[in-house]
Amino acid sequence: MRSVAIIAGKEFRDGLRNRWVVATTCLLAALALTLAFLGSAPTGEVRVGALAVTIVSLSSLTIFLIPLIALLLAYDAVVGEVDRGTMALLLTYPVSRWEVMLGKFAGHVAILAVATLIGYGIAGVALEAVNGEGDTDAWQAFAAMIGTSVLLGAAFVSIGYLISAAVRDRGTAGGIAIGVWLVFVLIYDMAILGILVADQGRILTAERLNLLLMLNPADAYRLLNLTGFANVSRFSGMAGIASQANLAPSVLIATLVGWVLAPLGLATFLFARKQL
Repeated sequence: MRSVAIIAGKEFRDGLRNRWVVATTCLLAALALTLAFLGSAPTGEVRVGALAVTIVSLSSLTIFLIPLIALLLAYDAVVGEVDRGTMALLLTYPVSRWEVMLGKFAGHVAILAVATLIGYGIAGVALEAVNGEGDTDAWQAFAAMIGTSVLLGAAFVSIGYLISAAVRDRGTAGGIAIGVWLVFVLIYDMAILGILVADQGRILTAERLNLLLMLNPADAYRLLNLTGFANVSRFSGMAGIASQANLAPSVLIATLVGWVLAPLGLATFLFARKQL
């Protein structure tokens, strides 16, 4: 595991020197602050906590932004280094391919975790400093949102690694990554909504809806954060779907973990057999 830690540390240090990563952190912080203060403006009239409203806004932001950032970090992790010739050089050292994959994955997830923690943490601290609510339940939901946001990012990093290990060209990997983002974040939910409207509950039962939602890590994340805490679910607009889906938080977390492990395992398998 020492080799994994060394590779992860290298990836993390490279990420800290990357201006794109710094820009991503600043973007997350700016958008989170904007949503925190503008999105929670009506709370005085509807008598809900500003932090709870912010969780709803940031969860929606996360579904669109974090998967895209994760895929852009990971799509050329393998194929890019193969194209540049650095992967062959790295494998001349006494390190196995699975250690390379795991180390690079850990480094990229650490970069994403730091960016998310700083970006969202600044918004939460600033909102608390201004409003001073001290709502323990809201802070627990906020911490859970940050943790699951990192888990969602890790799932899409794994998917990016699978893409990168499966193709032979960086351009192809980039195109597939954008396509995957569009499918999981936009097209998939619109398709489910269309099916629900057309089906009227005849074929798409609650059990089948559960399966469809679990087949998308973004949907698992959305349900977990918008229905997992009572102070958030009251005004998140997800009560109808949540009542039909009826998925426990533990099941949703296990779903996200599965989306991390399965693509990463398959990517490692493909990389072990990849001709350099």
